[in-house]
Amino acid sequence: MIVPETNLRSAKRPGVTASGRLGKPASRIAWAVAGAVVLAAVGWVVWVDRQIHYFADRNEARPANAIAVFGAAEYDGRPSPVLRARLDHALALYQEKIAPLVITLGGGDPADRHSEGGVGHDYLMAHGVPDAAIIAETTSDNTEESAKRLAVIARANHLNDIVVVSDGTHLFRVHALCSAMGLNVFTSPRPEAKGLSQWDAVQRMAHEILSYTWWRVRQGFSSRD
Repeated sequence: MIVPETNLRSAKRPGVTASGRLGKPASRIAWAVAGAVVLAAVGWVVWVDRQIHYFADRNEARPANAIAVFGAAEYDGRPSPVLRARLDHALALYQEKIAPLVITLGGGDPADRHSEGGVGHDYLMAHGVPDAAIIAETTSDNTEESAKRLAVIARANHLNDIVVVSDGTHLFRVHALCSAMGLNVFTSPRPEAKGLSQWDAVQRMAHEILSYTWWRVRQGFSSRD
């Protein structure tokens, strides 16, 4: 029997083409990849969050060669509440004879004649720490630069063990940066401020997670060069 050509065309399944058959597996792969990326990102954030909390809740202060205070804002020669809290904690450690030397870290705005490290130096001197027991670093602009400058100071002064002081949420990143510079550091968080709002706490965590992640990304690319 001869089947008319029109019947052959109508026998094909409507809407099914070669590209359609290939499109479904490709779509599934794309969704699977996207899902894997999302899961990896969530897993990374959870891991970093746990590390931040671990260091924030852990005081490793012990006898060392020096105490290093990471800087925070200063206002026309006066420490901000955050910087003052860090300096007070470092002062308490010094008075407990944890270390005979305090290093204050942090630069300042080029238009400002003051620096975070310089203000820290003056504050500690005003509270009884002799000038000979303080080294002020006054040029670094951020945490990573402060860690680099701390490494230079440590090697120049043969400082093998250093207690680093900052906010609790800051110390995971500080520890990672210092370790990458070859420093042996012990973290000691300053007492947490009372009345910190939930929004401020979320902002701090987000800042630290993003900053640490960006540093690790740059580390990964620089290691390939």
